[in-house]
Parts: sequence; C-alpha cells; structure tokens
Amino acid sequence: MAALSGKIIQNAFLAQHRPQARHSTRYPSDFCALDTRSVHSFQERRLRLAGTSAKWLNTISTAWISSSKQAYISCNAAQGSSVVSSSAKVDFLKLQNGSDIRGVAVGGVEGEPVNLTEPVTEAIASAFAAWLLNKKKADGWRLTLGITTAGHDVLQFGLASTPAMFNSTLTEDEINHLPVDGAIMITASHLPYNRNGLKFFTSAGGLNKADIKDILERASRIYEDSSHGSTQELEQASKGEVSNVDYMSIYASDLVKAVRKSAGNKEKPLEGLHIVVDAGNGAGGFFVDKVLKPLGAITTGSQFLEPDGMFPNHIPNPEDKTAMKAITQAVADNKADLGIIFDTDVDRSAAVDSSGRELNRNRLIALMSAIVLEEHPGTTIVTDSVTSDGLTTFIENKLGRLVLCSICLSVAHLFYDKGGKHHRFKRGYKNVIDEAIRLNTIGEESHLAMETSGHGALKENHWLDDGAYLMVKLLNKLAAARILNPNVGSKVLTDLVEGLEEASVTVEIRLKIDQNHADLKGGSFRDYGEAVLKHLENSISKDEHLCKAPKNYEGVRVSGYGGWFLLRLSLHDPVLPLNIEAPSKDDAIKLGLAVLTAVSEFPALDITALNKFLQQ
Repeated sequence: MAALSGKIIQNAFLAQHRPQARHSTRYPSDFCALDTRSVHSFQERRLRLAGTSAKWLNTISTAWISSSKQAYISCNAAQGSSVVSSSAKVDFLKLQNGSDIRGVAVGGVEGEPVNLTEPVTEAIASAFAAWLLNKKKADGWRLTLGITTAGHDVLQFGLASTPAMFNSTLTEDEINHLPVDGAIMITASHLPYNRNGLKFFTSAGGLNKADIKDILERASRIYEDSSHGSTQELEQASKGEVSNVDYMSIYASDLVKAVRKSAGNKEKPLEGLHIVVDAGNGAGGFFVDKVLKPLGAITTGSQFLEPDGMFPNHIPNPEDKTAMKAITQAVADNKADLGIIFDTDVDRSAAVDSSGRELNRNRLIALMSAIVLEEHPGTTIVTDSVTSDGLTTFIENKLGRLVLCSICLSVAHLFYDKGGKHHRFKRGYKNVIDEAIRLNTIGEESHLAMETSGHGALKENHWLDDGAYLMVKLLNKLAAARILNPNVGSKVLTDLVEGLEEASVTVEIRLKIDQNHADLKGGSFRDYGEAVLKHLENSISKDEHLCKAPKNYEGVRVSGYGGWFLLRLSLHDPVLPLNIEAPSKDDAIKLGLAVLTAVSEFPALDITALNKFLQQ
C-alpha cells in the first residue's frame, strides 16, 4: 500500500477478518493485495515498496522514485478475503469517485457485491505505474501487472497517513531513497468496513478526475490482457530484497521542527501544556508519541490511538457529533488545555479548547484564517460552498488590523487595514485546493484553502491537505505565545475567533432522487437535479423576501429571513443536499418552506426529510 490512511487501516484488517471475528488476530508476513509474484521487471531498475504492519492490520506502503539507476513507487495495499477470477467482467470506470477510486473490498453486505478485488487492484496499480512513467517521460521501463514485483527490492514504509504519503514525493532524503515519484494510498477514510479505495499522488499533488479516468481505462486494458493469459510468464519471477524505512518518524520530525522554530528553537515549547488526542482508531495515533511528547506536552488521557478498522468507539470524523463529543469529554475529564481529533487517514482535523468549545467547521476556518491573515494580510481565503455568511463577515471585516503609517511613522497616524477576502467556491476538497492554486496563477494571492469538513491546505505546505499540519499551525501559535507568557493556554486560540457570528440553527437535509422514477423519462439523475435547481432559481426571483447570492459557483444559494440556504447537486450521488442556517427555528422553517414550494413539483425527488424538519 502507499501510505496507510485511516481507511486503509480499517479495510486492511477487515479484508482478512470478518466483522464478527475482529478479536481473532493474525499477523501474516505477506499481506498485500498487489501480488508480489506477478509483475514485470523494470529492466535492471529496482522497485522500492513501503509496507505497513500493525495490530489488527497488515498493509504495504510503496514508494516509487526515478533516478538514473532506480525507480520507486509508494503505495499501500491489503490482501482481500474474496478470491475473484481475473476473467470476471469489471466496469473499471464505475470505480471512479471524483479524484479518488472507491469500491467494495469485502463481501457480506447485502446489495454491495465486491468489485475492488486483488486482480482489479493489481491492474490499477500497474496502470498508475504506466501513467506515471508516461508523465515522467521515462522511456524504456516495462511494468504491467502490479507495483510490487518479484525480482525487485522492496521498501516498506509501515503505517502511515495520507498526507505523509504525499509528503514522501517531496522529502529530500537520499539515504532513505526519497523523494518518490508517485504514491498510492489505499484508503476509504471513515466509510464502512467493507469499503476501500485508492488515492494517488505525485509531487504536483493529488491526481485529478481526468487522470483517474485515464488510469482506470489503462487498468481495464491490463485486466483484459491478464485474463487472456498474457502475463503468465510473470509468475516465474524471483523475489527481491525487502528494506524498512520508518517514514512516519521522518515526516513527524518535520512537524516537530516547525513548532520549535515558531518558539525561537526552544526544545520543549509546549512543556506544561496538557493536550489530549483522539485518533478514532485511525492512523493519527503517531501524533502523541512522535510530535507532542518531543515538544514537552503532557498527553495523558489521549484515546483510541490503536488502529482498528471496525471503529469500535466512534467514527473518526471531525464533522461527526459523536466524535466531537468524545474529544470534548476527554478534555473535560482530564482538565486538558487542548483537545485534537483526526479523521481516519489524518487529512482532516479539528480541536477543542479548555472550556470545551469545539473548533471545527466554520470556527476552524475562522481560526486558520486569523492565523494566516496575520502572516499574509489581505490574502484570499478559499472555502467550500457551505460556509456561513458570518464567516465571510469575519474574514473580510473583522480580521482587520491597526497599521502604522509607513510614510510618517507616527503613532498618531494609525489606520484600520481591511482583513482578507473570502472566496466561497464548490464543495470538494480538491475543488477548493485547485481553485486556490488557480487564483495564485492569475495574480490573486491565496494562502489558505479549507472545507468545512476539516480538509485544509496551505500554500506554505505545498497545498497538501494535512490535518496534522493544521494542528501544528495551532501549536505554533500556542508555542509563540508561551514565550511571552508561560502560563498562556488555549484561550489564545479562542480569542482569535471572537466576533465570529454563528447561526442558532444549522441543518443539512438530503433530498434523494429516485433514479427509477418515471419522471426522469430515461434521463440521468444529474440532468434531473439540474432541472430542480433551475426551477428553484426561477421561483426565488419572484419572492421579495429572498435574494439570490450575486456570486455563487455551486447550486442555488439564497439569503433571507436573517439567514441563508444552499441547494446543490451532490458531486457523486443522486442527492440534492440542502443546507440552511438561520437565527431562529421559525426563520429556518421559512427558508425551508421556500424550497419545498419549488421542489414539490418534482415527484422523483424524495422530500420526506424536508417535511420532517418543517413539522418539528
């Protein structure tokens, strides 16, 4: 496997162990969905594979690097329990999930047949290798059926996070054969145990939708070739040498250095601070021993640090109410100064201050905006489409600063400088990051791209959405403040979001489209959803109490009754999510009724959830 993300963690174990047998452990030495006995050679180049092994799971993380004599790919993979013939017909394009690949890896769930099998994964891995070699213009390398090939040396990374896997394409470390050219992360984040998937990285970042489609089309051809016996000779290949690299220690050491630097290179800048971590049984447990403890923090009370793909305590998701309640309770029980929570593969995060106030969603974006605008005044903050109007006001009007006149340098001539610019874009972390990158290319400076989900990327960190790095930015602020006042706690963070206006009522309602309904008239759910949005837009224009947002990139966003709503079409599913924020329940109901009046004319749209909300 590439780096082990949370999702990988859960599915790596569950591929071998059924849910009811979670406590019967096995530790196989060769636990990889990429068959190490069935891949073509690199024509005298050596392949480095990174592998992971942890309680409840065994996975492989591989790194791929190209140099004059060697080639390295990083990926993580787990051997599935279902054996499916490589001759079975597979529609590879149905595995695409935007800029990722998602599928069912473990059987046992009714109505969800396994489609991400070992042969399929091998073909995808090989296709990525071919795609990457083509991108690198490295002619002469021959690779067809999988990345881990017999006869080539293997580099095992061990348990890792998704951000670390991307980071492995950037790290300069010749001794450990870094940087790599490409990375595959086997993960489905916090999805149910039977799901798995793949994320792909190069030094330019995550792949886009077009790249994924290209890879799946290549994989389909490779899969068809293998089913006709054209790769049988590969079974005779010899086995290569296996080396181990503790990449997470390399990655974590950079995070530690960043915090120390912010505190004037003090060895233990967090000494005396009590910080608890909730890893949700995902991949984030490293943050305690490899980051916080070396910085001097007290970490007693940290919880759910051991990987377990069944997620026995709560779903590792910073948006999940149960997850946030768990870390809030841990802060209270341990009288901690700060709580930190990660999602499964650590590309998302959130925090809780000493008073129990949650710092996630709009609050976390506001906090990160305050920090970034101190460093880059006036910069543009790019967010997803469901951020609040209060966040816009906070970023653009309340994050100003008093500035000394640069001409006369007189204290009497202070003026108030405007804050940043809020650029609300589309849902989807890749969309948000790509938009921030695009703005920079056209001359509009942007240093932060964040989703309410907890995905956040900074220009200074190569636009990598790294939950651990987001938390390091908070720790930097704490560490710097403690140089001036050793007794300061998380209040220094909370104070940064003072003035953020928050709605009393916040709700998301999902309106599902019945794809089998006659009203679709044989068309796609996407066309039907677009028709609903167009009709809503026309209806809103006739209501004097409602005002359509003048600039909007996704769905229909409308202000009114002191609040707002956004109805949009899901990126991947036949669903129209409706987000409503309002100062009171009555105002929220008025907004909901405006939507109901318009969408009721579409019988294929299930409005049960909306009616339930309006009748509460």
